[in-house]
Amino acid sequence: MLHFKKLAMVAAVAALSFAGTAAAQTVLRSSDTHPDGYPTVEAVKYFGELIKERTGGRYSVEVYHSAQLGQEADTIEQVRTGVIDLNRVSMGPWNGLIPETTIPSLPYIFRSVEHARKVMNGPIGDEILAAFEPHGVVGLAFYDGGARSFYNSKKAISSIDDLKGMKFRVMQSDIFVDMVAALGASATPMPYGEVYTGIETGVIDGAENNFPSYDTAKHAEVAKFFSLDEHLIVPEVLVMSKRSWDQLSPEDQTLFRQAAKDSVTKQYELWDAQVAKSRSAVEAGGSKINELDKQAFIDAMKPVYDKHVKDPKLQDLVKRIQETQ
Repeated sequence: MLHFKKLAMVAAVAALSFAGTAAAQTVLRSSDTHPDGYPTVEAVKYFGELIKERTGGRYSVEVYHSAQLGQEADTIEQVRTGVIDLNRVSMGPWNGLIPETTIPSLPYIFRSVEHARKVMNGPIGDEILAAFEPHGVVGLAFYDGGARSFYNSKKAISSIDDLKGMKFRVMQSDIFVDMVAALGASATPMPYGEVYTGIETGVIDGAENNFPSYDTAKHAEVAKFFSLDEHLIVPEVLVMSKRSWDQLSPEDQTLFRQAAKDSVTKQYELWDAQVAKSRSAVEAGGSKINELDKQAFIDAMKPVYDKHVKDPKLQDLVKRIQETQ
């Protein structure tokens, strides 16, 4: 539930959206839980600049970052009902509503960041975006949410055997818990804010995340071993309320889709720069980063796929992603 103040803010700004005629400027409200300056926030700002420029100022976008309009579950409902116009959100919260979104969330579904970007920016990505529309939103584009790898306080991980008996924090997700179990380790769901202390005190041996999170959350101070298995490369998605979308002309709809696609390139540039900066920072701080042969890790995921991908349509989607070169 949204807090009263957040509801008041939404009500106060609601009149700005699609007010007046098309000749007047329409201010579209967009939500993001990440802080100002984060790559997704800046990419949506860039999308807004393109929209303003290409519509001659008829439309603009105001980004409410830092969860000003609520956490992701709240803002998903707001964008579905048209209370807000745009939303950048992680894939996980959509999994229960849109089955197709579970597929990019599977472990090792993508061989690399480059593979993920090619898939999500191609026909398969467009197919997954189309699956959003029956649920009150129009999928516009996928952003890079980073490659997640294991890190810990004990040792470098170079094989599945190295994971046996270790305890890792994961997000509360059946797929993530099953993934860690399939690798012979123990999954411990816990709030993100408790990870540092959990590693420091030995409650857990480590966690899994991308370089920017490993760096900015200071986990590198207590978990010096970062192993590049890249088990999850989960995209993030930019969506628009169908109520807002339906008020656009067909010409403007085409323009909005293209501006969203163009903003992806900007987001990639910003994300890659942040990853490089964070990796350099943790290496300078003494972290030991190692690469590994991922094939055995990938092979171990068969029971996870068997359990979570039973629909033939989704099995076909997995097959086509894996076959994408």
